[in-house]
Amino acid sequence: MERNYQNGDVVQEVDVVVVGSGAAGMAAAITAARSGLDVALVEKSSRWGGSTARSGGGIWIPGNDELVANAGADTLDDARRYLHALAGGDVDERRIDTFVDRGAEALRALCDWAPLRLMWVKGYSDYLPEKPGGRAAGRSVEPRPFDVRALGDDYATMEPFYTKTPLNVVVAQGDYKWLSTGMRHWRGPQRMVKIGARTMLAKLRGQRLVGMGGALVAALMVGMRDAGVDIRLGCGMAELIVDDDRVTGVLLDDGTRLTARRGVILGSGGFDHNAAMRTRYHRPPAGADLSLGAASNTGDGIVAATKLGAAVDLMDDAWWAPSIPLPSGPWFALAERSLPRSIIVNDRGARFMNESLPYVEATHAMFGGPNGSGQGPAQNLPAWLIFDQGYRDRYLFAGRAAKAPLPKRWFDSGALIRADSVTELAARLALPDGALEATIDRFNVAARGGVDDEFGRGESAYDHYYGDITNKPNPSLGELVRPPFYAASIVPADLGTKGGVITDERARVLRSDGSPIVGLYAAGNVSSAVMGHTYAGPGATIGPALVFGYLAACDLVG
Repeated sequence: MERNYQNGDVVQEVDVVVVGSGAAGMAAAITAARSGLDVALVEKSSRWGGSTARSGGGIWIPGNDELVANAGADTLDDARRYLHALAGGDVDERRIDTFVDRGAEALRALCDWAPLRLMWVKGYSDYLPEKPGGRAAGRSVEPRPFDVRALGDDYATMEPFYTKTPLNVVVAQGDYKWLSTGMRHWRGPQRMVKIGARTMLAKLRGQRLVGMGGALVAALMVGMRDAGVDIRLGCGMAELIVDDDRVTGVLLDDGTRLTARRGVILGSGGFDHNAAMRTRYHRPPAGADLSLGAASNTGDGIVAATKLGAAVDLMDDAWWAPSIPLPSGPWFALAERSLPRSIIVNDRGARFMNESLPYVEATHAMFGGPNGSGQGPAQNLPAWLIFDQGYRDRYLFAGRAAKAPLPKRWFDSGALIRADSVTELAARLALPDGALEATIDRFNVAARGGVDDEFGRGESAYDHYYGDITNKPNPSLGELVRPPFYAASIVPADLGTKGGVITDERARVLRSDGSPIVGLYAAGNVSSAVMGHTYAGPGATIGPALVFGYLAACDLVG
């Protein structure tokens, strides 16, 4: 319904307003609309899909149907023990239990309501599989490549992946493991042939395939359209509307008052690109210029909710992503850190962690603490990824094939440095005399023996996922001996911020006293992470976003 008040404001009424078009917002909108409610989804950006579209598209939801059918033995009790071991001290355990117990239900419903087809990422280990209940075989699933012809004109406004994929072909998360090691193992060329065949077959069929996060949001967009969701791009939320201590709608930045008879669900992302909030909560050099999240993520939902008394948590943390600051923007160094013949050192020329650590834990080590906050300089920044020519001759690096020349502009920008000897490289990095040489000598001894006594690199199943299984005796360890030698700057970029409004197991936004703000829900990065300060496995951002977006709508419907 639409009417004009005397003050000229336009008022529109729906049952539910969803703010944001990433995984959380789309899941909430589909669920509410399929439950018979009138739903409007507003998105500040002129593009839809949010940070989800820019991501790898992995989904970590224990016990989902794809895992049950293909991944072998696993139980919800194991997943529960695992998450409690990781985040039980930082997160309300009822949220953890609800995520585990209702995750498969949520994903099943979304697959029924949208053309979302999934596949298990075989062997992509949980990030900390040695913890109680951890699973080395992996719990992550990802969307199958999606033909965006189904989107029609909507494809033109979909948020793109954060960078170009290698060779500009459609790849899945499961492909990267083998692409990164190139020709070292027969599965590398086999996977390249498979990708090439998939690409050629799609062209012959007239298909326009997208993979990873793009495939996920594309399928959900079709689901939203089929469910009759009113999707409005370029509509920012100025503030939440409250009547009689209940959230009853949103005021849009064009002056429209969008009234929600049932309530409002925030899925508007974190504060990735809000410079003031990043300065307040995060330690330099982390900040908006190093975030890979969608540019429209400026914390609007968090700011609006806190004005109503919402409590926040985990604001000093993020979904960190150790990255190489290339001239075109940060390159997420996912596989690069795990490959043999490489180490990471600080400004003292010393190793300070297992380089293969999951990316959140690796960045915590760079900061020298469990998060990005605190006073004074970070303990292990600046940091550099050091590797030799043997590494370059074997492995993919920042999207460049093995042996392919690295662009001159990368070196001109200072992101990469090359030298004919370790001593020369250390001098160019202004490291203490002899420190880098000693560090590499110690590491080379460990690599020859296959055991990293300092930091345990290569002991975890996760370490091996992006390692080189042809490298003996340890897939993660290899000597740095062949000149020239390289140093790539490693900076604390992020995939999005982790802190946000506190919610309960029903996704209701809570005040500091634990009472819910009636009519207000939140899911995704606008809410504090159910993973606490850590990261359970690939897709442990998107998985909870889908589940709690679904649960928010279910609660509103009920």
